[in-house]
Amino acid sequence: MAKMDYDLITIGAGGGAYPAAFRLAHAGMRVLMVDWKGVMSGNCLAEGCVPSKAVREVAEQWGRQRRFSSFGLKGEIAFDFLAMMEHKDSVQRLRYEQHDQELSRTPGLSLLKGAARMISGHEVSVLTDEGEKRFSGQSILIASGSDVFIPPIPGVNLCLTSHDLYKLDSPIQSSPSSLVVIGGGYVGLETATFFASFGTSVTVLEMGDALLPGVDPEIVAMLVPQLSSSITTVLSSQVLSVSLRGDGKRIVRYRQNHEEADVVAEMVFLAAGRRPVIPDGVREIGVVMSQKGIAVDDRMRTNIPHIFACGDVNGKTPLFHAAVRQSLVCAHQIMGGDFSSDRMDLESVPTTVFTLPAASYVGLTPSVLKERKILFKRASYLFEEDSRAQIFGETGGGVHLFFHFETLKLLGGYVVGIDAENLIGEIGLAVSAGLSARDLASFADQHPMASEGISKAARSFF
Repeated sequence: MAKMDYDLITIGAGGGAYPAAFRLAHAGMRVLMVDWKGVMSGNCLAEGCVPSKAVREVAEQWGRQRRFSSFGLKGEIAFDFLAMMEHKDSVQRLRYEQHDQELSRTPGLSLLKGAARMISGHEVSVLTDEGEKRFSGQSILIASGSDVFIPPIPGVNLCLTSHDLYKLDSPIQSSPSSLVVIGGGYVGLETATFFASFGTSVTVLEMGDALLPGVDPEIVAMLVPQLSSSITTVLSSQVLSVSLRGDGKRIVRYRQNHEEADVVAEMVFLAAGRRPVIPDGVREIGVVMSQKGIAVDDRMRTNIPHIFACGDVNGKTPLFHAAVRQSLVCAHQIMGGDFSSDRMDLESVPTTVFTLPAASYVGLTPSVLKERKILFKRASYLFEEDSRAQIFGETGGGVHLFFHFETLKLLGGYVVGIDAENLIGEIGLAVSAGLSARDLASFADQHPMASEGISKAARSFF
C-alpha cells in the first residue's frame, strides 16, 4: 500500500476523537483531526455537559441558599442570571484555551477546520475556507457526534434548544417567569429543574407515559417525587404546534387522551432528543449502520477494520466519558492490531441524570436483571439516616446496590439524591473491577459523607 499522509485521521475533534489522537501522537504517529468548528472539543463543551453543569451548580447552590437564609426588611436577595451566564461562558473559554495549549504542545498532531467527507476507505475530502483539500489515512476514526433532533412541529422555530441556551454568548440573558419544556428526557428534565430553582414556573410535556424514557422505572419512581413542585408534568402528550401570542408569549398546543389543550409560557425549550451526525460518504463507502448509528464491535471497529466510530455517532452510550474511553480503546486497537486486548465495557459506564436532585446508575439495574432472569440480592442505604443528607436537609432517596445471588459480586447500582453524581463513580469502579459485597463492606468510606452508605449497605449481608 502506498504511504499515507497520516497514520490516523479523525472526523471530529471531541471526546470520541482527541483522546485517541493524543495517544497516537505521543506514540510518534502522525494524526490529523478535522472538525467543522475549528476547535478541539465536541458538543459537551460547546453546548452540553460543561455549560449545563455550570448552570446546574449555581442552581443547586441558589436553592440551598434560599432554604437556609433569612432576609431583612429590604427584601430577598436577587438572583443574577446574567452573572451566572457570564460564569458559564468563562468556564467554556478557559477550557477551550487549555485544549489549545495542549494541542500546541503535541508534535505530530494537527487540527484542521472544515467539513469532512469520506471518498474511500482511506481518503477524506475536507471543505475548508480555502477550498477543498484531500488527505489519506492508514486508519480513520469517525467521531462526528450528535445533534439536536428537531421534530416537524409547526412553529418549532419559536422554540429554544440546548444550542441556544448553553452555547457561548447565549442570547438568553434572563430567567423567564414561565417555561414549557417539550420532552421529558434527561436534557429536558435537567433544564426544567434548573429553571424551577430560579423561580420559573415550568411545564414539561412528554410524549411517552413516563418521564426519562429508557431509565429504569424504579429509579424514575424514586426521583420524580423529589423534583420541584414548580414543575408540572403532562405525560402522553403530543405537541401539535407552537405559536406566538400578541404579547410575545408562546402558545403550545398539545393532545392528551384525544383532547387538545394549550399551555402559554414566556419561553419554550425543545428537548426532543438527539441523533447521530453521519458524515457524507460514510454510507457510500460501505460502512454498516445500526438502529442507533454506526455499527461497531467492542473494539470500536466498523465492518471495515481500519475505520472506527467512537462517541455519540455509534449510539452505544451517548456520554462524554464513554466517548473518551471508546476513543482510547480505538487507539490501543490501532497500536496493537490483532494483539490488542483492550475492549469497551459498556456496562460499567456510569450515567447521571443531573436533575435537582440527581439520579445516577451503573451496571445492571433491577429491570435489566429481571429481564435477563439473573437472581440477585439488594442492599440499600436510605439517606434519611445519612449524616450528610441530614446536614443539608436533603434526606430523600438513597443508595441501592445489586449483587449476584450466589457470589455476591456487584452487578450494578443506583443512587438518587444528595451527591448521586459523585457516589456513582465509586460504585462504577467496583462494577468494573468485579468487586464483591465483602470488598465494599471492608472499605472505610469517609464520614460524614454520603459515600459511607455504600459500605454500610454492603455490610448488611455480613
